[in-house]
Amino acid sequence: MPRVIFIEPNGARREVTSPIGRTLLSIAHANKIPIEGACEGSMACSTCHVIVDPEWIGRLKEASEEESDMLDLAYGITKTSRLGCQILLTDELDGLVVTLPRETRNMML
Repeated sequence: MPRVIFIEPNGARREVTSPIGRTLLSIAHANKIPIEGACEGSMACSTCHVIVDPEWIGRLKEASEEESDMLDLAYGITKTSRLGCQILLTDELDGLVVTLPRETRNMML
């Protein structure tokens, strides 16, 4: 199974494995990694914002216009910011490294 490395805001690295086809958001939740995902992956918020390691960003499909619009609402976005609910794990992403931002904005409250 492919591996994903999550770097938590405190710098802790968590390496987990997951079946292909799951989103980073669902992988994080299954492994008790602190990503909120307030809209449960329906792309109606930005609380699953992750920062993809620059070495990996070119291996992902481009963000859709809808995802880019949601990212505009995220705290601390970068050039490699993405929504965890929109990244599907594939064999090609084995070893993917993402960092969780220090804060999130939950507009759904």
